[in-house]
Amino acid sequence: MHKVIFDTDPGVDDAIALYFALAHPDIELLGITTTFGNVRVHQAAANALYLTAIAGRTVPVTQGIASPWVQPAGEPPAFIHGDDGLGNLPQRLPCSAAVDPRSSAQFIVDTVRAHPHQVSLVAVGPLGNLALALKLAPDIAALVKQVIVMGGTVNEPGNVSPVAEANIWNDPHAADIVFSAHWPTVMVGLDVTHQVVTELPLFERLAGHHKHPATDTLLHAVQFYSHFYSGLHKLRFSVPGCFAHDLLAFMVLVQPDFFQTESGVVRVTTEGPAKGQTILKRLDFMSYPQPGWEKSRPRTAACMQVDAAACLALFEQTLFAPWLQAPK
Repeated sequence: MHKVIFDTDPGVDDAIALYFALAHPDIELLGITTTFGNVRVHQAAANALYLTAIAGRTVPVTQGIASPWVQPAGEPPAFIHGDDGLGNLPQRLPCSAAVDPRSSAQFIVDTVRAHPHQVSLVAVGPLGNLALALKLAPDIAALVKQVIVMGGTVNEPGNVSPVAEANIWNDPHAADIVFSAHWPTVMVGLDVTHQVVTELPLFERLAGHHKHPATDTLLHAVQFYSHFYSGLHKLRFSVPGCFAHDLLAFMVLVQPDFFQTESGVVRVTTEGPAKGQTILKRLDFMSYPQPGWEKSRPRTAACMQVDAAACLALFEQTLFAPWLQAPK
């Protein structure tokens, strides 16, 4: 059983990943910590509460940081995820769930200390909550089982600049802190997420199979999201669909054998035209003259290849199983 804190900014692909985590029998979701990113942080928390409630689950949800570590806050990408992050839902069922009063960073610290060496942090948004948790309690780096970051890229072109992926670009200073911490880290970036497409007909079949408010909500969100992606990547999408960005963070958690990785020090560029670039030191034998690439720095396992067919098969198998309950 994988004990997980899910750090997220829901977001359509976050919702896909969340429902996979709730459905998978080997994942125990200890809490959902929210951050700004796809939406503002208060909307991210509201979405996390709503998505879990309509699926019939009760999971602690906290509200985290609202802006980047150093740089000014930007506007959420409503043209990708909708103003509400879930494709502009026409209506929502009543939801009485409330956020845990702790900050997301404090929740991470408390939960990791309560379950030493057992908790995986699966982070699929900007990384400020993790950076702040390290600042509050540096000792947790030695107590975390692993950190899985959906973000960054090594070879694949960026999606917010020629070299940068959105989650890292949104808070590069926090990302560099996280990649520089001495905890086991896996980077699930565009190198693999651009290899896996979840197609709209799959979500249509899923909604028809379960006939449940949660899968209806997911279908609506994916319809909005896939319209953006299918227009942007016409040559990659033969049918409407979307990249399985955040979903792959949980795939590497439960099926690491689906992935091929390359290990090395990862640093993040924090300013200039290359802001947000994740740089992987690929030549272990090199001792570079500039500081920041010392061999004593922690290494990251960067996912470079993925078995896309296996991921899609596991996603379908997991989501079509009887995992949903009556909305709370």
